Order: sequence, then structure tokens, then C-alpha cells
Amino acid sequence: MGAAVSHAKGPPPEERTRRAEAGRAGTRDVTPAVGRRGEAGRYRRAVEGARVALAKPRWGDARWSYLFGADTRYRTESANGQVAEAARRARDGGEVPEVQGPIIRPAVWTWEVPLYFWFGGIATGSSFVAVACDAAGDHRAATIARRVTLAAVGPGAPLLVKDLGRPGRFLYMMRIFKPRSPMSMGAWCLSAFSTVAFGAVAAELLGHPRLARLLGVKTAVLGTYLGSYTGVLLASTAVPVWARSRGFLGPIFIATGTATGAAANRLVLSGLGVPAGHPTRNGLGTVETVAMGAELAMSSLNERRLGRLARSLEEGRPGKLFQTAKWMVRAGLALRLVRGPGGPWAHHAASALYLLAGLAFRFAWVGAGRTSALDHEAVARMHRTTQRT
Repeated sequence: MGAAVSHAKGPPPEERTRRAEAGRAGTRDVTPAVGRRGEAGRYRRAVEGARVALAKPRWGDARWSYLFGADTRYRTESANGQVAEAARRARDGGEVPEVQGPIIRPAVWTWEVPLYFWFGGIATGSSFVAVACDAAGDHRAATIARRVTLAAVGPGAPLLVKDLGRPGRFLYMMRIFKPRSPMSMGAWCLSAFSTVAFGAVAAELLGHPRLARLLGVKTAVLGTYLGSYTGVLLASTAVPVWARSRGFLGPIFIATGTATGAAANRLVLSGLGVPAGHPTRNGLGTVETVAMGAELAMSSLNERRLGRLARSLEEGRPGKLFQTAKWMVRAGLALRLVRGPGGPWAHHAASALYLLAGLAFRFAWVGAGRTSALDHEAVARMHRTTQRT
């Protein structure tokens, strides 16, 4: 029977090396010069108090810099602004050479994400409507708005899970709380918003209206983040059209959410028999019109200031969706001016157009990001310029 070994596949590499060295006539000494085999070696100075060669005492050599040392001119040139000016010319001057892409990868989001953005916006706007109705004394409309909020936020988690592919991935996101990550905070906000919205509706059904109103206020507070974080999430990426719109995406998404939430509640109240001319119906019509008009104005202003980067919002399928959404808003604004026998139905059509425009805007922004990420010259130019938005 052979000798026992310390490993199932034979001796470990170290042992095989030792045997091989010992077998070369057995004259080579492999004893470690310092310490014992397999242990850390000990260190001591050859002469106590001796200095280390080429090193200054007390880390004095670490204080010197070839950029700002007294024996260079860099510090003087930097103070005169010459270095900063040269760096600026390198970033801004000249044409971008031919770019060999891809530089970044486009988002792999499918239809679930923009649809989630749309439902989240409706839930956000509806939570605002509930608080406003309670403040105005129309508690019946506030109750309906809280239920619309819960119904709108309901598809959020299933849509995210479907986009992620496996339910476990959504649960993994809940294991981490990162305040600096819009995605992490968005997942937590969605969970908190859904829980509080459910609590508000449950409190109403159990006969606790004051608790329901209090939870409705908390829902609206959470809604301010839920409605805007999606825009912040897009703007925090390296996609040019999203990153350059960071000052507009958050307010745009809040405006669209407010408009769609008000439009959804107005249509629901009309379907439940609230008559034309009712103050709540009129107020919601005004809110949705002002919010959607603000969204249209901000989108148009942002599109003009983007310059070349706006191509992703003007070409292809995203461009068609973006233009369609803007024309829907314009049509809705025109229908708001209709008076006479057909006025109420025209106003219903305006609310429906606002809802569809909000959906088209969401799909357009997500699709434009994919197109912009594949524009390699735009990606390279964005990282060369010093423009800040």
C-alpha cells in the first residue's frame, strides 16, 4: 500500500516542490533565510537608529510634489490660469474625432418600466388630490382619490418584478438601503407608499376617517419622492439626453404625474355621478390643465437647450411618441376652451388626452435614452464639454 498523502489528489504543490528540490542530488538547502517555513519572517534593523536609504525622516519626502514644488514652474503657471485654460481648450476645442463605439450600453428596459413610471405618476398625483380635497372639505372626493391612489400604485411592484425577471431580485433590492442610490431609495419609497396608501384605505373602511386623512397626508409626502425619483434616476446615468436634462426631468415627471392623477380622478368622479359644474370637478380640470401646460413648456424648453442631443427626442419611434404627446396636450388645452352643450364631453376628452399624453411621454423618454446611448459621438462629446445643467 502506498504512503498516505495530505490531499485527495496527491501532495499539495508546496510539498511536491520540496520533494523535487530534495531529489536534485539532495544538496540544495531550502531552509528559509528569515523565520520558519510557512510563517511570517521577522524584521529588525541591521544597525539600530540607521536611516532608510533615499528616504527623508518623518515622511519629509511625501511633502514634495512635482506639480507644486518650489523647483517647478507648474505652480506659477497654474496660478496664472494657463494650465486651466489649456485644459479647457482640450475639452472644448476642435471636432470630436471618429469614435469607435460602443462606449456605454443602452438600458435594457422593456415596456414594463415606462408603464410603471406612468402608474407611479398617477398614484402620486392622486395622493395630492386626496389631500387637497380633504383641505377643501370634500371628504367624499378625498376618499375616492385615496382608492384611486391605491389602485394606481398596485401594478408598480408586479411591473418591476416582471422587468427584473425574477421576484427574488426585487427582494434583494430591499436588503440594501442606500440613500445616495435613486434606485434603492425608489424601491423603498414604492414599498412605503404602497403600505401607507393601503393603510389609508383600510382605515376608511374600518370607520376611522381621521386616521385615514392622516395616512393620506403621509402618502402625499412620500408621493413627492415617488413621482420625481424616476426622473432623477434617469438623469443620474451617463446617457447624454438624460444626463443633460437633469435639471428638468424631476419637475417634468412631477408635473406629468400631477396632471394624470388629477385627470384620472376627474374622470372617476364624473363616472360616479358628480355633476358638471361641481367645484371639485372644476378644480381638478384646472389643476390637470395647468400641470400639463407646465409639462409641455418645460419639455419644449429643455428640447431647445439640448441642441444636438435633442435628436433622440426628434427621430425614430421616440421622436414620434414625443411629438404625439405634445400634440395631445395641445389638443387637450384647446378642448378646455369649449363651452356650450358639448362642453362636458369635450372636457372628458381633454382629461383622456392628458392621460394618454403622459403615457406617451414616459415611453418617449425611455426610448430616447436607448437611442442617445447608441450615439457614440454624443456620448464622447458630453464627457469632453464642461456644460452643466
